[in-house]
Amino acid sequence: MNRKYMLSFIAVFVLLLLAWGGASIGLQWLFGVVVPYLAILLFVVGFVRKVMGWARSAVPFAIPTTGGQAKSLPWIPYAALDNPTSKWQVVGRMAFEILTFRSLFRNTRTKMQAGSLFYQLEIFLWVGALAFHYAFLTVIIRHTRFFTEPTPWLVQLLENVDSFFRVEILYPGIQFGLPAVYLSGFVLLAAVVYLAVRRIVIPSVRYISLASDWFPLLLIFAIAFSGILMRYVTKVDINAAKQLTIGLVTFRPTVPDGIGAVFYIHLFFVCVLLAYFPHSKLMHLAGVFLSPTRNLQGNTRAYRHINPWNAPVHVHTYAEYEDEFREKMVEAGLPVDKPLDAAAEANADKE
Repeated sequence: MNRKYMLSFIAVFVLLLLAWGGASIGLQWLFGVVVPYLAILLFVVGFVRKVMGWARSAVPFAIPTTGGQAKSLPWIPYAALDNPTSKWQVVGRMAFEILTFRSLFRNTRTKMQAGSLFYQLEIFLWVGALAFHYAFLTVIIRHTRFFTEPTPWLVQLLENVDSFFRVEILYPGIQFGLPAVYLSGFVLLAAVVYLAVRRIVIPSVRYISLASDWFPLLLIFAIAFSGILMRYVTKVDINAAKQLTIGLVTFRPTVPDGIGAVFYIHLFFVCVLLAYFPHSKLMHLAGVFLSPTRNLQGNTRAYRHINPWNAPVHVHTYAEYEDEFREKMVEAGLPVDKPLDAAAEANADKE
C-alpha cells in the first residue's frame, strides 16, 4: 500500500470523524458558522498573498513556451497560437489554454513496445481533466442558489440543462430521480475516480505522486460523494440549509434545527478545501494567468529584450585578473595570454 495516498486517506477520514463528532455533540455553531468564516478568511488572504507574490516577481526576459514556427520573413507561415507575436494572439492562446486545455490535449506519453519507443496521445487524461474542471465549475455555479434570493435566472437555466436527463428509480426508502438528477455531480465523482485510479495504475505517475497530490483529490472526492449522498439518500432539509447559508452571506448567522450531520460533514470538507487551496497545487487556477511561458509574446526576433533590473556593477575581466595574478600563474605553470616580459613592456609603455 502506497504510504503517500494512505496518509491522505487517513487525513480525510479524520476530518470526517471531526465533523461527524462535532455535529453529534452539539457543535453546529462551530462547524456551521465559525469554521466557514475562518475558511473564507484564510482562502481570501492566502489567495491574494500568493497572487501578489507572483505579480511582484521580475520577468525581465521573454520566455514563452514555443510550439511552432516563429514569425520571421513575410513569406514564411508562422504559428500564431504557439508562437504569438501580438497581444490578441496571446489572448487567443490563453483562451484556448484555459477553456480547452490545449497543451494537455497535445501532451504525449512514451512507452516501450516490442523493443521500440512509441509515442501516444494522452487523450483520456485530457478528457478526464476537462470533465473534472467543467463539472466542478457547474457544481459551484449551481450552489450559488443557496446564497442568493431569488435564484438568478442563469443559475436556474444551468440547473435545467444539468438535470435534463431524468431517471426515476424507486427503491424502499430511496427515490432516485426525485429530486432531479444533476449530471455534473456524478461526472465530477467519476472524473475524480479516474484521476485517482490513473495515479495508481501508471507506475511513472504513481512514483511522482506526493501526498500533496493525493490530499486535494481525495478531499474533492469526499465533497462530491457526501453531496450526492446528502441529495439522493439521506435527504437534508434544503430550506434549513439555505437559511444557514443566507445568514452567512448577510452576516446574520443562524443555525436552524433539523440539519443532518451529513450536511456539516459536507460543509466542513468544503471549508478545509478552501483553507488549503492557496497553499496547494490547486492555485494553478490563478497561476495560469500569470505564467510568463504563456502570457508573453514570442517576438524575440523582432525586439531585443534588455533586463531593466540590471544594476551597474564593476566587472573584473579576465585581462584584469591576469594582470593581477600573472606572476603567480606563471609560477604555478598555468597558461597566460601575455608572458611576463610582454606584460612588463606594456606596463612600461603606459607609464
